[in-house]
Amino acid sequence: MKPTVLFLCTGNYYRSRFAELLFNHLAPGYELEWRAFSRGIAIELGANNVGPISDSTVQALTERGVPVSEEIRYPLALKEEDWVQAYHVVALKKDEHLPMLMQKFPQWLECVEFWQVHDIDCAMPDEALPLIEEEVHGLLRRLAQTPRCYGPLYMRSAE
Repeated sequence: MKPTVLFLCTGNYYRSRFAELLFNHLAPGYELEWRAFSRGIAIELGANNVGPISDSTVQALTERGVPVSEEIRYPLALKEEDWVQAYHVVALKKDEHLPMLMQKFPQWLECVEFWQVHDIDCAMPDEALPLIEEEVHGLLRRLAQTPRCYGPLYMRSAE
């Protein structure tokens, strides 16, 4: 099983999907076998989202040469088993996601790396997505410098 990064945002429609697909596209260039997946902490708040993924996400990925399948999945809600299979977890905006995680998954808080990337209500995609891209590159560099995989979260929490 390949080590995995779990990207979290509110609706799993825009930011976390961009991070997931970009990470998976870039990881081989860093000689990493890591894979990313993403979930939404509160996908019920995305009632106005149209289609399976944000048009801004698809456009930004396409501009970066990242292939986006026409059969792309719809947003998925975060579940306990997602934590169990993750080796590393990133929530895209601490101010937004920490309260949600405290309410729904408080037992996993110490395992989360928080970034500070605003959603569409506070920053336009041309500002937010390049910031995610920069953060993804930084994460990939850190993972490439790690001598070996350190195991899934549930194994580390048992130690």
